[in-house]
Amino acid sequence: MMAQNANSEWPKLNMPIIQTKYTADPAPLVYNDTIYLYTSHDEDDAEGFKMQNWLLYTSTDMVNWQDRGPVASLRDFNKWYKGDNGAWAISVVHRNGKWYMYCPIHGHGIGVLVSDSPYGPFKDPIGKPLVWQKEHWDDIDPSVFVDDDGQAYMYWGNPNTYYVKLNEDMISYSGDIVKLPKIQDYQEGPWFYKRNGHYYLAFASTCCPEGIGYAMSDSPTGPWEYKGHIMDHTPRTRGNHPGIIDYKGKSYCFGQNYDIFRFQTSRHAERRSVSAAEMEYNADGTIKELPYFQDCKLEQIENFNPYRKVEAETMAWGYGLKTTQKNPWARDHWNQLVTDIDEGEYLMVKGVDFKKGASSFKVSASCHLYGGFMEIRLDSKEGTCIGTVKIDHTKGELREFETKLKSVQGVHDLYFVFKGSPMQKGNLFMLDWWEIK
Repeated sequence: MMAQNANSEWPKLNMPIIQTKYTADPAPLVYNDTIYLYTSHDEDDAEGFKMQNWLLYTSTDMVNWQDRGPVASLRDFNKWYKGDNGAWAISVVHRNGKWYMYCPIHGHGIGVLVSDSPYGPFKDPIGKPLVWQKEHWDDIDPSVFVDDDGQAYMYWGNPNTYYVKLNEDMISYSGDIVKLPKIQDYQEGPWFYKRNGHYYLAFASTCCPEGIGYAMSDSPTGPWEYKGHIMDHTPRTRGNHPGIIDYKGKSYCFGQNYDIFRFQTSRHAERRSVSAAEMEYNADGTIKELPYFQDCKLEQIENFNPYRKVEAETMAWGYGLKTTQKNPWARDHWNQLVTDIDEGEYLMVKGVDFKKGASSFKVSASCHLYGGFMEIRLDSKEGTCIGTVKIDHTKGELREFETKLKSVQGVHDLYFVFKGSPMQKGNLFMLDWWEIK
């Protein structure tokens, strides 16, 4: 049973799981006990859809997510696409030791990238679209699934639904493109999967606003029977896009909304954020309908271990902060720095298990100007302060800073609260990693 903190600031609303960037079109994948959450990316200044690359986040507890940065971009298709917009909703699968990413480029079909690692680099193996029906612009939102018999399928489409049978090489297909009969309430964003002998096609339901609907079948190619909503249409959001997984004995539905953007304004712009909620199935395989994400349940499923080097970009909450690649050309190109750290902002890691006690804290940071302070607090940003680190001028280089910790035991939400100085209130320093002993 997880320890509960009576004074925790963990939001009562089930807010989006990523706050440092705008994310959309969740494509979760479970591999080796870890969730790999691939997303599309709305730029910070987007009004309409302004999307140039794809991002990756990982987690083992559903609430603390490590930012792995951009793993692919439109530039990876420069053999046949020269545009700077159109990096829409992807699907990623792992097969035969390789990672395959299926990428729609609106108006130019669906391409495919391949990597030996979930973090990339991803390369274009065919130098052309995998699918491109040039007579229309339906070819978006792919969803790829490998069935128990080894046959792989790719579903996609807006406003119509299509599928093909992929070959074992995962970069070609056999047979014709099949257009399905209209599925009730279907709009876009199919998510194709199998569970307990049932085939499911979840999807963003008719715009606008979109909900999340689903259909079921006894066959991977249909016919599909509409079953209703996983999440009903609601004016509290506009678009949606499902991604569904089973993980550590529970089932989860990922989707998207504008709730982080709503901290700034009530006007509309395409700056979306990924949310997740626990979902349940009925005995017959149908899905119990969820309320809107804010009203759903998302609990931490295991405590967080702080007795190791923790990348600073691992967090449950960090609104106002940003992340940037530490070194795009390094072997660990996915490694990020936490940036844009201002007076009064904080980073929260949920459910940290200090066990029988911790004695010291170390952080790797860089500071270009005057620096500031990093307060280490428990359970809220005004909670018990167990240590303070002063981060000085480092000439822009990363240095390690340490402090002793007051006695702390058990499970707590860990808050890093940032304070400036009379000389500097914004852009105080950058964080690389931290460690508790």
